[in-house]
Amino acid sequence: MIRYRWLFLVMAATVVESPEVFAHPGHAVQETSGVPGLVSTALRRWMTDDHTTAEWGTFVMAREGMVQIRRVDDSLVTIPWSKLQQEDRDFVAYRVGQIRERSSKFMLMTQSERPREKTDAKETPLIANHFDPFVKLNAIRTRWDDRFFYVESNGIPAHPMMVGITAWQQQVPIPQKYVGENAWRIPLHPVEAKTPAMAKDRFLRGAIALAVNGIPIFNPLNNRGDDAFLFGELDEFGGHCGRADDYHYHIAPIHLEKTVGPGNPIGYALDGYPIYGYQDPQAKDFGPLDALNGHKDAQGRYHYHATKTYPYLNGGFHGEVVEKEGQVDPQPRAEPVRPALPPLRDARIVNFEQLKAGSYRLTYEVRGKRGTVSYTLGDSGSADFEFVDPNGKKTTETYSPRRRGRGESKGPPRNEEPGRKKDAGRKAEPSRKQGERDRNLPVLSVKSSSVDAKGMLSVDCTCDGKRESPAVAWQEAPPGTKSFAISLWHTAPDQEKSYWVVYNIPATSTGFAQNAKPDGTVGTNDRRRAEFEPVCSKGPGLKTYHITVYALSKTLDLPPAKVTRSQLLEAMQGSVLAEGTLDVQYDRKEK
Repeated sequence: MIRYRWLFLVMAATVVESPEVFAHPGHAVQETSGVPGLVSTALRRWMTDDHTTAEWGTFVMAREGMVQIRRVDDSLVTIPWSKLQQEDRDFVAYRVGQIRERSSKFMLMTQSERPREKTDAKETPLIANHFDPFVKLNAIRTRWDDRFFYVESNGIPAHPMMVGITAWQQQVPIPQKYVGENAWRIPLHPVEAKTPAMAKDRFLRGAIALAVNGIPIFNPLNNRGDDAFLFGELDEFGGHCGRADDYHYHIAPIHLEKTVGPGNPIGYALDGYPIYGYQDPQAKDFGPLDALNGHKDAQGRYHYHATKTYPYLNGGFHGEVVEKEGQVDPQPRAEPVRPALPPLRDARIVNFEQLKAGSYRLTYEVRGKRGTVSYTLGDSGSADFEFVDPNGKKTTETYSPRRRGRGESKGPPRNEEPGRKKDAGRKAEPSRKQGERDRNLPVLSVKSSSVDAKGMLSVDCTCDGKRESPAVAWQEAPPGTKSFAISLWHTAPDQEKSYWVVYNIPATSTGFAQNAKPDGTVGTNDRRRAEFEPVCSKGPGLKTYHITVYALSKTLDLPPAKVTRSQLLEAMQGSVLAEGTLDVQYDRKEK
């Protein structure tokens, strides 16, 4: 007690008799001012007057025209008083006066009258109560720090999925690992944006909100800009799967009110503001909604509401968010296990059931005939699939987890529509006319004059001919493209083979001719040579190869030599703006 009193007297004297004013250097969730009983807590966003610097932290000290701030990671940063925006200057002035006033009063107190310093750590944020019903159901896990509320889930809701979808791209629900550093995060202290960001023509990739059951909510518009609900892409609960087989909603999940209770949030936008169900005309806060589907209550607290027509939930962001490559950044990534498939025309999903733990079956109808997709998930992340098309034809495939570039997974060429002959040489990725949805990237149009009308690769580009690299041409690169990359690859029964890797192709390029030296950096093929390796499959028979072109938002910082295809795919993660794949075939005759 004597030591504590001595430390306090030294601090108090410093505050009163010098131009330095301190706050306690503790942690940011609940910090003290240096004077017991005075809580400074104000974790705030500090901004310079020219808006070039922003820091999250708590006030520590003001001295000789400098303001010291403790960041949430406990590091310190000093910003000149003159460079802070006026709101932060006013806050510092207020805090200085508050600390001095309390210090003077405290010096006049007897020891028995002095309040004890609070030592309880972090208080439970209000948002935790809104997710708590699903924590109790063991559907999600939550945690928080000074800045963010984190939600971990496997992306699979308790309700039935997929039933009622009439525009289906052959996806099925597969659990995702939204855990650890890949968990969802929501700001605990949302900051109103000076200019709200509308979602009408933006944020068409990734989630814009998170439901309280841990399921992400995407823009109601698919990435063509079409209303996903009106196009028949959603199930009875307003959700479906993306190209990574990741389940998510596109409209407000009103059904969650049965669990959380009317009048409680059913989700949170990724800017930190809550989303409530439909407005009650009898509610005290009933009033017109702005263009974002939100308004403020009597206490001035902003929130969004669900509506039965577009935009269905938050039509953008009232709060500050970071936009990167067409989505809110950062946010978790879904990891696909298998290749993305094209839409299945005229299909309607009529049932989805869990047969046992980790085993599922989806049933669909096409023109009165039924087909099924059955799959079992292994402990290692593998997936065994059985496809039975409406004509009764059965095929099986096994997929193994492996991090790859978007749109590529180990496995055979994409499935064909039942009853439709294989179209060699077509683009493996669906065209815009067929439909792109959710995480589907814009599609590059990829062509090659080294491929004939039947989709057959010229013999000159194989080991049976001149061993020349094929011609490649592409179109429809999106704005912001800084470079291109190319991969020529083939899925063999026992491995995935790489014949050609080229990256850092200039953004101005639209392709190159057969046997031309590409204007970019050539990586290594499977023979560890930085060159084109002609296709040369073992034994006779028709084989399929893939030429994939990627449009990237940056040039890749990779060593000039010995870059393999797997290294390229890893380096591209998060930078792919668009891609296109041309499937080509070659029939090596018996010799």
